[in-house]
Amino acid sequence: MVRVLLLKDMTSEQLASLKKRAELDIDKALLIAREVIEKIRLDGDAGVLEYVKKFDYAGAEVEKLKVSEQEFATAGKLIDPELKSAIAQAFSNIKEVHQRQMPEEIQLAEIDGGVFAGEKVTPIASAGLYVPRGKGAFPSVMLMLSVPATVAGVSRIIVCTPPDQDGNVEPASLVAAEMAGVKDIYKLGGIQAIAAMALGTATIPKVDKITGPCNVYGSAAKRLLYGTVDVGLPAGPSESIILTDEDTDPRLAALDLLVEAEHGPESAALLVTHSEAVALKAAELVPQYLKKLPQWRQEFCQKGLSSYGGILLTSSLEESIAFVNDYAPEHLEILVKDPFSILGQIKNAGEILLGPYTPIPTANYCIGVNAILPTGGFARSYSAVSVFDFLKRSGIGYLTQEGFGRLKKITQKLADYEGFPAHAMAITERDQLLD
Repeated sequence: MVRVLLLKDMTSEQLASLKKRAELDIDKALLIAREVIEKIRLDGDAGVLEYVKKFDYAGAEVEKLKVSEQEFATAGKLIDPELKSAIAQAFSNIKEVHQRQMPEEIQLAEIDGGVFAGEKVTPIASAGLYVPRGKGAFPSVMLMLSVPATVAGVSRIIVCTPPDQDGNVEPASLVAAEMAGVKDIYKLGGIQAIAAMALGTATIPKVDKITGPCNVYGSAAKRLLYGTVDVGLPAGPSESIILTDEDTDPRLAALDLLVEAEHGPESAALLVTHSEAVALKAAELVPQYLKKLPQWRQEFCQKGLSSYGGILLTSSLEESIAFVNDYAPEHLEILVKDPFSILGQIKNAGEILLGPYTPIPTANYCIGVNAILPTGGFARSYSAVSVFDFLKRSGIGYLTQEGFGRLKKITQKLADYEGFPAHAMAITERDQLLD
């Protein structure tokens, strides 16, 4: 049985612990990351190669770190046609969603007589994408990162992804990258990948921004390199809330509770409901569905659900919604009778999925919304990866003679008050010079 927690009976300490999720022990990782970063800073490619051989694959060579054209050509032959078709359909939806996000390059409007204000949107020059591997393969992550970067118009996009023990990149990820138009892929992971992209070497270019989900070591490297490079949104262990009411089918709730739980033992998956009947029936069903998973996935689910997740029973739908907003989950799936009726009340969630036909996996792979999301409560202030992660905005101002006339006295008054005489002089002298 999965644990059922009664919100009204929880102490403040228990509630704080639940909302904290997994506290990754980053101290040891920071020590290792600091050593690796400094080695790569001093030794460049030689430093990278040392750690690639140690942590990625023993037979690494600098000349073969970059995926070759031949490897791209071979990758398409190594995956079955149905998988390739699925990747293509997912790519199409993801591209469509992100193309719709693109703003106009220049927006300029007359906000008062002769006073024009707006902004110019420009893609960043370079981006480094980190695609993890772990026990599985993640062509979906390759798409979720590379598509918004290419749609935004980033001129140099590189990818680092861990290879297998033979130094090969997982073929479906290469197929996904090629579909998105990304060809500069390097076979390394972890700290050494983040450091190489942040600092640059003779082989791996330095980039302006790094984004992509990492384990604790990659996260430690990002923390240490903050300020050297833009390290993107915080993306840690997976998490989800399944929000239900008395009309929810408990079978669906139990099934979907396991989706993010299977990612790892530090994942946080919660079913939040005010219906005791749904809570108890879902708790009864979870073990039955667990038995259908591989043993190692079962263990992930059991550890995560017992430590960081479970079923939370509230007193009302309003209390459930308040908890959701306080928790700020990465994924929120709303299985109540009328999900659209409460959509406006949801303030903090990385993504919001509505109704019984929209389970989390469909968004993870192919709806088109981005699945690289803020975790650890950062959905309060961060958003999903989008084209805006790869764009920057410059304010534009333009005054006609009439506009300058409208603003000169206001500007001079504020400059005098703040004690900036050169500011004021630029107005008074200009008024005479341009008269």
